[in-house]
Amino acid sequence: MALVKSSSDTLAPLQDKTWVLVFGFAFLGLMVDGADLMFLSYSLSNLKLEFGLSNIEAGMLGSITLAGMAIGGIIGGWAADRYGRVRTVVWTIIVFSIGTAALGMTHSFTEFAVFRFIAALGLGAEYVVCNTLLAEYVPTERRTTALGALQAGWSVGYVLATLLSGWILPDYGWRWLFYIAIVPVFMAIAIQRLIPESPAWLAARAHRANHKHSARQQKAEGSMKLIFGNPAHLRMFILWSLTSGFLQFGYYGVNNWMPTYLENELHMNFKAMTGYMVGTYVAMIIGKIIAGWLADKFGRRGMYVFGAFGTALFLPLIVFYNSPDNIAYLLILFGFLYGIPYGVNATYMTESFETRIRGSAVGGAYNIGRLGAAIAPAGIGYLATGGSIGLGFLVMGIAYLCCGLIPALFIKEKQYDPMQ
Repeated sequence: MALVKSSSDTLAPLQDKTWVLVFGFAFLGLMVDGADLMFLSYSLSNLKLEFGLSNIEAGMLGSITLAGMAIGGIIGGWAADRYGRVRTVVWTIIVFSIGTAALGMTHSFTEFAVFRFIAALGLGAEYVVCNTLLAEYVPTERRTTALGALQAGWSVGYVLATLLSGWILPDYGWRWLFYIAIVPVFMAIAIQRLIPESPAWLAARAHRANHKHSARQQKAEGSMKLIFGNPAHLRMFILWSLTSGFLQFGYYGVNNWMPTYLENELHMNFKAMTGYMVGTYVAMIIGKIIAGWLADKFGRRGMYVFGAFGTALFLPLIVFYNSPDNIAYLLILFGFLYGIPYGVNATYMTESFETRIRGSAVGGAYNIGRLGAAIAPAGIGYLATGGSIGLGFLVMGIAYLCCGLIPALFIKEKQYDPMQ
């Protein structure tokens, strides 16, 4: 079914009135999601000292996070199709908030890794379901602009985490950085009370309930069986799994180690490093929003590929051509390019699958990719042990090149309308 503007008289009025509120809560959800991820990055040096971690062990904490997010995202996508988008978002926030706050009470690598994995289950699920929920509310002509701005919520979370780390870590230590993650639980209560379930999901549930099938036929219509039983759905699922794997291999590898790279290999002090990172993340916010707006005007695929190729080319510039005079400009330009693929990714993916399988397909493909990308932080840690973090960044550049090449050649845009 080709993507067309929705003509539904029953769904549009509710969505027109509600999508801005949905955007606000989804933005806050991704903001605290992003902040949570960066708390680990800024705490790595302290954790290495207190727990006596090697570079490989420090990198493994990032890999454990990604593995938990991958599993959580797959489960979250399935739960969103089965139980509803809003209910699933609420539970994901509760899981990651409590799991992250518990990190402040750990006293060993093993304890920290266990609770980090639990928190990551909620982190991964929330990202997928927030994007799916918003995509099913926003009018087609504004979708990538809204979802691109939503991705900026992660970057705002990065800025928030950077500022909080600069304030809390030097005076209060890394534990208090994680204790404050309990706050989003109160946001979950508000979501449950104020946000209605997606009309598209309610319509799909009513359609399933109204059709008289045998028990065997009903069982056969499970979302994952619909994906793997349809060659076109399966092909798209595989293509997005590969693309997501390369995207996240590069994104999380760089994201996990960039603060440590600036501090340890470029010899910046902590306050200077956090200042540079704020500049990078502000540029990323701008990049995501502009990418979303341009993608609505000129197309999803072109913007996605431009951002991926641009990031791939820019990483070697940072590694080989940085200097005290130009590093700020390099990081700002890198942050802008770095944000573009994520500014387009959510819309591009959600429009690749029909409503009845969307949560499972997007959650499955994105998080199978994330599971493959889980080796990136530990991989950079390994390369840092034998060489440098910069060498790992060059490998991340190759991953970005691959993540742009697959959609450029194989993934059409606007295949399904989430409002239909």
